Amino acid sequence: MKKQKKLEQKEAKKRMRQISKENSKVIKKFEKEKKRKKVDPSEYQTTMKNPENIIEIDNLQTFFFTDMGTVKSVNGVTLEIPKGKTVALVGESGCGKSVTSLSMMKLVQGPTGQIVGGEIRYNRKGGPVDIVKTPISEMQHIRGNEIAMIFQEPMTSLNPIFKIGYQIDETIALHRPDMSKEDIKKQTIEMLKLVGIARAEGIYDSYPHELSGGMRQRVMIAMSLCCDPQFIIADEPTTALDVTIQAQILDLLRDIKDKIDASILLITHDLGVVAEMADYVVVMYAGKIVEQGTAHEVFLNPKHPYTMGLIKSKPAVGKTVDRLYSIPGAVPNPVQMPTHCFFKDRCDKCIEKCKGDIPGLRIIDENHKVACHLYDVKEGK
Repeated sequence: MKKQKKLEQKEAKKRMRQISKENSKVIKKFEKEKKRKKVDPSEYQTTMKNPENIIEIDNLQTFFFTDMGTVKSVNGVTLEIPKGKTVALVGESGCGKSVTSLSMMKLVQGPTGQIVGGEIRYNRKGGPVDIVKTPISEMQHIRGNEIAMIFQEPMTSLNPIFKIGYQIDETIALHRPDMSKEDIKKQTIEMLKLVGIARAEGIYDSYPHELSGGMRQRVMIAMSLCCDPQFIIADEPTTALDVTIQAQILDLLRDIKDKIDASILLITHDLGVVAEMADYVVVMYAGKIVEQGTAHEVFLNPKHPYTMGLIKSKPAVGKTVDRLYSIPGAVPNPVQMPTHCFFKDRCDKCIEKCKGDIPGLRIIDENHKVACHLYDVKEGK
């Protein structure tokens, strides 16, 4: 028995060394591409399929190369974000929502994490660019300036050793080098007032630990919006906040979006937030999109069994139940994903065809798509 165990351990170590060696080759190639300098703009300039979109993601693939194997966190995601609209990205923890947003900012943690394929077309004022091919030097002009991100957990996103004013000033100074210190401070205070902080001058000279969670979240929003971005990524902006503050933050985001005419990608678990804020909803599961459409269609007429499960698991006001519904089973192992539908083993509407190929997105209605074999049967395919 001990001999057998030792052999298995030896085999596992050998396999890990082999995987690590293969990963090193792949990572080296992507890292070399990233570090290139003096890249000709023609290499990353592109054309939008629809000029009315601010972002077009086409077959995005973001993988993490670990010693246990390749984790395909985002595996073939395609979505569009129209100008001036709010698109909500929903799904369970670990489905790839945050990795999708980090890919759009080119902030995936390397060297293990790499964007290995696909396009992220950004409709920049100076002409559309493919973020996947855009060099880091150019991305530094885009991040925080044209595309802003409100990060998860405001408690840890702010630097505890610097005052609030200094941290926002630094962001403005980086992207607006022509502004004087006095003008930068004035704009910072105006931004703090814009996000509903009444005592803006006092907060400017405060440290993060002196503020409540709701105030810190407002500061994070002010920091994200201080350069008037075209596109805002809000990664669970109401996490760890009480219900009253959540409502205020959502109202604030909606008002500011209209004021600066920006588009928002809202990442959240809270379906109540989605119903209130979003124009379009994209549902992710295990690194793939399983359903997308207008908020009205997805909530009132969900098609994918996973979307139905998410909506069913939401508590209803005025309805008493002994136990809240939860989708049975667990997300498959990300290193060894099945070759059939990823949701098959958790689905209560499974049919024989679900054992076959992974379903792609089918058009159900003009703005409604679903990745499910149930609709192959209905369409007679």
